[in-house]
Formats: sequence, structure tokens, C-alpha cells
Amino acid sequence: MDLARSVAAEVGRPEWVGEHLTAQVEDTRLVTHYFECLDPSYPGWTYAVTVVRASRARKVTVNEVVQLPGEGALIAPEWVPWKERVRPGDLGAGDLLPTEEGDERLVPGYAQVPDSELDAEGMDKQMVWELGLGRRQVLSEVGREQAAERWYNGDAGPRSPVATAAPARCGTCGFMTPLAGELRQMFGVCTNEFAPDDGKVVSLDHGCGAHSEVRRPGPQNEPVAPVVDEMGYDHIVFDDTTELELVSSDS
Repeated sequence: MDLARSVAAEVGRPEWVGEHLTAQVEDTRLVTHYFECLDPSYPGWTYAVTVVRASRARKVTVNEVVQLPGEGALIAPEWVPWKERVRPGDLGAGDLLPTEEGDERLVPGYAQVPDSELDAEGMDKQMVWELGLGRRQVLSEVGREQAAERWYNGDAGPRSPVATAAPARCGTCGFMTPLAGELRQMFGVCTNEFAPDDGKVVSLDHGCGAHSEVRRPGPQNEPVAPVVDEMGYDHIVFDDTTELELVSSDS
């Protein structure tokens, strides 16, 4: 134990090595001693010193010295690959986000060309795509489904606060331009510069107060009831001797 304590003091500082906590037998003539770590930078950690005595040897030697976290120790979070750490909005100017090979959200570009178009144009469009005359990759069915689910459940969907308070849906708004392809069945792009979603993808059942069919309320010509003062009176003087008082009453 004394040997283990002295070695722990060499690794850290003598004042950082606290009381002896326990000793654990690892194997024959192999024991690990644990000491409390008083280093203010490592609260909850321990010094673990493993000592060993070789067969037929008289002296004990040090095998290993490490610091180990205990209960409540401050430790680094579990490492997460960069691909799982990236979040929407993290990409800035000059940043590059590599696309993994075999990304399920993408398929080869020629896969988007239907057979009917190949026959109608009298040329092998599949070969044209493979030669690089079009996009090498396009959105797959998985990519479309993921995008649709993300947009529909986000701020541009029907359950956002601005949509629930809207007077009408985007599907009936003149400022909504439908997307192309299969996504046009559910989404479009808002083109109203005064709308909160201008230039953004919105679902057809989304909405806001800038709907094209919203009209300014017209004037209200409601009759106004006359106001009769029943408690006042007028005091009129015609000459020095004649006075007339007009008193308002219900009669």
C-alpha cells in the first residue's frame, strides 16, 4: 500500500492523494490499490495503482498507474461520429458537407427517366444520363418520404401556430406555387413577400394571415340612436323684464 501511494504521488501531487479506499485482487500476486483523488480538476476520480510480485521474487513492483472515474465523476461525453453530430443549420459559408456513398436518399440520375420517354424520343436517355449530361444523382423515394415528413411536421406544416390561426389554407392561396414531381401533391412554395414563409416550402394545408383571399373589412353603416338630454335646460333673456326657461323633460 505504501509503495502504491508513493507512486500515485509521483503521478499527481502528494497533497492530491487522499485516503486508501480499497484493494482489489486481480490475479495471483496482482493487486490494485485505489486512493481518493483530491485534485480539484478531477472531482469524483480515484488513483488506481496496480502492483505485482513475480514468482519467486521478493520485491513488489508497480505494474500500472491510472486515474479512473468514480460515481459522480466529471467525464467527457460519449464520442459521436461527425455524421450523427451534424444538425440542420450547422453548415456555414465555406463549409463542406460530404455526401456518403450509398446514401439511401439518392439514386442514379438515369433511374428517373421513365421508359415511355426513352421510346418517344427515339434515343437511349439512360446512356445520356450515364455519360454525365444530366444530374448524376436524384432524390430517391426514401429521400422524398423523409423530406415530406420533415416539412409536414415542421413550422411549414398544418400544426404550426401560424397555421392554426390562419383564415384559410395555402392550397387555395394565389401566392402558392406547387412543386414539381410527386411532392406537388402535398407542397408548394410561398411567393408572398409579406408572408412569414415567403420563399419557403409549405404544405397545402398550411396557412397564414397573408392569404390571397383575405379582404379588408367594409364600412359598417349602422344607425345611431339619437341622444336626448333630459336633465338640461336653456335660459333665454329677451329684455329686462322677460325671461324664458326651456326645460327638457320626458313630457
